[in-house]
Amino acid sequence: MTSNLKNQIDSKPEELKFIKTSELPLEGLSDQQKVALNRRANALLNEGKIEMAKRIFITTGYSDGLTRIGDNYNKENKYLDALKMYLLAHNKRKSEPIIEKISQTVSVMLKS
Repeated sequence: MTSNLKNQIDSKPEELKFIKTSELPLEGLSDQQKVALNRRANALLNEGKIEMAKRIFITTGYSDGLTRIGDNYNKENKYLDALKMYLLAHNKRKSEPIIEKISQTVSVMLKS
């Protein structure tokens, strides 16, 4: 993605951005509470209960868990959902290829 396009997207108000990334970890959770919740979410993820695990990982802000949820979406070809999880996890290594793919797709669509 060109830096100009990224700057244009970043300059938009949050409510006009394509992917909402305002979910922030819940403040006030102790470290012990986060650990317990993340363990529960990992168990749910291993059981295939992706959406339940996702809610917990978003609540705790556990980036590894968010990345794993994103990986699951990516395998299911749910690229925008995967991108959202990667962005919430601040995982540029995984989000940038999806952004590039989307940028190329939009570019091709605009040319035709």
